[in-house]
Amino acid sequence: MTANSSISRELQNLNFLERESRRELSSNYVVQLLDAFPHKGPNGVHQCLVFELLGPSVDKVLSDYHESHDKLHPETVLRISTQLLKAVKFIHSAGMCHGDISGRNIAFTCTHLSKQTEEELFDVIGFPEIEPLKRIDGTPLGNELPVQLIKAAEWTEWIDEDDEDIRLLDFGESFYQGQEPQKLAQPGSLRVPETIFTDCFDYRVDLWRTGGMIYSFLFTTWPFWYLGEDEVLIFQMIGFVERLPAEWESKWDSMQITSSHNLELEEDYGTSKLEQKFAGLVPDPTLEPLLHVIQGLMRFLPSSRLTAEGALDLLGNAQD
Repeated sequence: MTANSSISRELQNLNFLERESRRELSSNYVVQLLDAFPHKGPNGVHQCLVFELLGPSVDKVLSDYHESHDKLHPETVLRISTQLLKAVKFIHSAGMCHGDISGRNIAFTCTHLSKQTEEELFDVIGFPEIEPLKRIDGTPLGNELPVQLIKAAEWTEWIDEDDEDIRLLDFGESFYQGQEPQKLAQPGSLRVPETIFTDCFDYRVDLWRTGGMIYSFLFTTWPFWYLGEDEVLIFQMIGFVERLPAEWESKWDSMQITSSHNLELEEDYGTSKLEQKFAGLVPDPTLEPLLHVIQGLMRFLPSSRLTAEGALDLLGNAQD
């Protein structure tokens, strides 16, 4: 963590979840915290967190598939969807909300690669690229700066997604149910509708984001794009699963008045946008239960959303 930062919220949250899991976080598909310690450096005291070795993020893997116009294997989609739902079920049963579920905060495990030699490891993740740090004006570096920078691994040759599990990580935005923060940090395309239409939200933001994540497992892309304006984002959401709730229509009308875009909704909601997408791009019948899971999780009103446990029931006895 950054030097002299306040007590690490992530460390507190992980310690709490570790106690709740009886020190078996990984069995709930949550990243395993191995150690935590303070480190004194020239800028102050840093809180250090040590985690299990993980592979690339789900975002990285899905991006690779998307660029190659390919899809994850149906068994892999079902497995990681089930594992994500089990992680969310565990977190919610512990009285907490993750708060930032996304492909960048889910990573594959690295069981296979962790057993290989160092040379074989670098063949997959790329050999570390190291560059010395220099000041533009040529003056010596201060003690507060590192002497070199190391480029992050790119995982260019990693192909183990069919055999590895997933881990949900990054609990810096997490909060206890009933102790919701005033604001939630959200990337534009991942914004949850109640944070736009109302002044409140709760742990059920995880359900909407999980539905969107399962959609991305299937289609290798997020369901919505953020183009800088909330009304364009909401326009994409309306009819994705259902109509906008009546209690939100007045705010939607006011948003359209100030919009610089001409947003015309289709009146026929007999078939949702999600159902149309499924019909066109998901031919495998084993994936059909995921349609109903996404439909249940991505309801506008949090009170109408399917719980993680309910979603798991819909999937039946899908493999771990």
